Amino acid sequence: MSSTIQRQRAAARARLERQMGERLEEARKRKQRSAVIGAALALLLVAGGAFWLVTAMGGDDETTTAAGQPAPDGVVCTWTPDDPKANPNLKDVGTPPTEAIAKGTQTMTINTNLGPIEATVNTAKAPCTAASMTFLAGKKFFDNTKCHRLVTEGIKVLQCGDPSATGAGGPTYKMAEENLPNVTDPLQAYPAGTIAMAKQQQPGTTGSQFFIVYGESQLDSSYTVLGKITKGLDIVEKVAKDGNAADKIAPKTPVTITSLTLTPAAS
Repeated sequence: MSSTIQRQRAAARARLERQMGERLEEARKRKQRSAVIGAALALLLVAGGAFWLVTAMGGDDETTTAAGQPAPDGVVCTWTPDDPKANPNLKDVGTPPTEAIAKGTQTMTINTNLGPIEATVNTAKAPCTAASMTFLAGKKFFDNTKCHRLVTEGIKVLQCGDPSATGAGGPTYKMAEENLPNVTDPLQAYPAGTIAMAKQQQPGTTGSQFFIVYGESQLDSSYTVLGKITKGLDIVEKVAKDGNAADKIAPKTPVTITSLTLTPAAS
């Protein structure tokens, strides 16, 4: 009898071991399948993330479409309407075309009563801003306007581009900022010779006003960099040396833009 019981126990133990082995093998296979699926998903996520980084953050590198063809050298710009009834300092000359060229550079010439100031505009990195400035220049928006603000402490800039000379003027549209400096030191964001766009405190409020940096300035990286002054920075430096007018806002030496032009964007 005892031998029969022992045989039954041995058979039961063998069945249990076999069942546990089968369960362990199935669990191992499930884990392996999950690992393969997880790896495949991870690969897709990495590939998708890389594609997003290339298309959204690409600068000088040439991007390609899904078909492998070079991406078009153009962007679609959004012009947000600004109500002249709410702000009588705005000047309505219409809005630019929504499509803008996004390659190369343009030459901006700011003719003033003190002499010409020239800048190279980075059309590739600030295409919508360049398109807006080109449009406004073509409408003679800047002709016979005063540079209304000179700052000599903390930041060193001469601000222009407001036909009303109040600091509240501009066109009847606004746009998003672009080509923002990618630096951690605010003293390096806008070095001397930079020409950048002024804006309100909120994002997406760039208009026509621009400023020329003539000395070390501590500015946060929220203003569109339009380009670089290549000629006439000494004019701005001399105006700054003369200081402010009695109102402590305008330059003591008046600066009037007689005309402002941009060469056509590369087609």
